[in-house]
Amino acid sequence: MMKKYNSPLKKINLLLIPLAFFGLFYLFTFSFDKEEAETVHQAKMQEDYQIFSLSPPAEILFAGEQVPLGEPEVYERLDREIHSNTYFHSNTILYFKKANRWFPVIEPILKKNGIPEDFKYLALIESGLQNVVSPAGAAGYWQFMKATGSEYGLQINGEVDERYHIEKATEAACQYLKDSYELYNDWALVAASYNAGKGRISKELERQKVENYFDLLLVEETGRYVFRILAVKHIFENPKKYGFNIRKSDLYATLDYRTVTVDSSVTSFADFAKGHNISYKILKHFNPWLREADLRNTSKTSYQVKLPVNPDYELN
Repeated sequence: MMKKYNSPLKKINLLLIPLAFFGLFYLFTFSFDKEEAETVHQAKMQEDYQIFSLSPPAEILFAGEQVPLGEPEVYERLDREIHSNTYFHSNTILYFKKANRWFPVIEPILKKNGIPEDFKYLALIESGLQNVVSPAGAAGYWQFMKATGSEYGLQINGEVDERYHIEKATEAACQYLKDSYELYNDWALVAASYNAGKGRISKELERQKVENYFDLLLVEETGRYVFRILAVKHIFENPKKYGFNIRKSDLYATLDYRTVTVDSSVTSFADFAKGHNISYKILKHFNPWLREADLRNTSKTSYQVKLPVNPDYELN
């Protein structure tokens, strides 16, 4: 008889059998646990997280004028913007935060010029109260085009751009809005003209033979424009109704400042800032209308430059 030898490969194969069984057991057990965990997760999510259809107000005013919500098409347009702004949570929360800083600046200027307070929401939807630039070149808090800003008294050049100066831009916006109201005697049309221009609104009123914004068929941006203002206004006036729980401590504080007069050239705003114990960044934060690192000021114009009074902004 031949002597039998135990092959090493045979031993390895025998060892693999329990390992394979254990692996299959672990795989099926793990898969079951994962599936069960996902089922529990979904059930918990459905229990705790719900999205509700919202109810627009039964009536709403814009600048003291009644919005005809009894017309289904008008109601649906407001309904769209209420939902869009409520469920775009991050954007609307930032609206609340920034409005706490800038509305106290805008409101008294509107009041002084006889412009309804609701127009502060126009600035809010235009720029988010940020110094942004649109693809068309509109800039600043009130989104002035360069030609329109210059027409309404804003200084706009390579060194200074007062579209980024919130007080001066608000004054210019008030003049535009007053001119528009003299033309239309209707605040909703005034708001629409801020978006589309007075020429376009006047042309469409004549062509469509109607007399108010809510009867006009306009391009989508202008057609949504007043309703976006109305939706944000209504959410701001009823935040908890739409699920916004924002603490006072969450809101951005106003910028407390003092001013110094600059009526000559400044060779370096970095040195200027350091001389006032702040950084160049903070100087530009308080004065975004200063567009360069220096100021030639050949016309010897007198500018009021803001400097923070909060010591937290000062250099260490």
